[in-house]
Amino acid sequence: MSSQKIVRVGVLKYGCVGTAPLLEYLLDERADREDITVRVVSSGAKLTPEEVEEATVKIVEFNPDFVLTVSPNAALPGPKRVREILAEKGLPLIVISDAPAKKIAKELDEKGFGYIIVDADPMIGARREFLDPVEMALFNADIIRVLAITGVYRLIVEAVDNVIEAFKRGEKPNLPRIIVTRELAMEKAGFQNPYAKAKAMAAYEIAKKVADLSIEGCFKIQERSLYIPIVAAAHEMLAEAAKLAMEAREIEKYGDYLLRIPHAKDGSLLLKLKLAEKPERK
Repeated sequence: MSSQKIVRVGVLKYGCVGTAPLLEYLLDERADREDITVRVVSSGAKLTPEEVEEATVKIVEFNPDFVLTVSPNAALPGPKRVREILAEKGLPLIVISDAPAKKIAKELDEKGFGYIIVDADPMIGARREFLDPVEMALFNADIIRVLAITGVYRLIVEAVDNVIEAFKRGEKPNLPRIIVTRELAMEKAGFQNPYAKAKAMAAYEIAKKVADLSIEGCFKIQERSLYIPIVAAAHEMLAEAAKLAMEAREIEKYGDYLLRIPHAKDGSLLLKLKLAEKPERK
């Protein structure tokens, strides 16, 4: 390992969205990067100001070069309190959140925060009559497949890696300010086969619509006989989206041109298409 700066990355999680469960692992998928050290603090499922403030204090103690926060609806009081604390400490911050955070995108920009807002990261069907631990886990498994295959995770990795590279060079980073649309996601997904791309696009669009049903079933409809099938339908839609995404990936495999972009030990990105190829520098 050379004497280059090792970048300290803080990851702060509160609540759960599809970008949250694997975020830190996306940055170091083989656990052999030598240019970063990462610490993760979570408030668990709750994102009240009291819960997240305690977690934020812990991530500040790590003395990170920058912080990634990931949560549902970054406009809520809890996430807002996190931003206040980190701003007071002068820590660069990238907010990763779902579609409801779009309403504060301008505010985040004005206050100097970075953000990555994912349209197709839908709300879960959080009705007690429907959502148990198994259903929760399956929903998250499905959204992970959709976000991974449609290019969302790859977009996040590249955006965060650009910030890491700036710190390694001793430069002030340009924080990403991205609302992840279907077009941006597909660009990063790198599909070669047009049918595979079409299936992935369909998966992405279905995932976006899942949120509409979940919000309706959780907040707008009060009759139990009505909201239970609505939230169940949302989960069925996401399960189908995950199947479409997997079908898209399988099509790419059959042609032996599945794009893989692993990290090298120094943090740079490598690239390969053919299964038997050795990854080369991009």
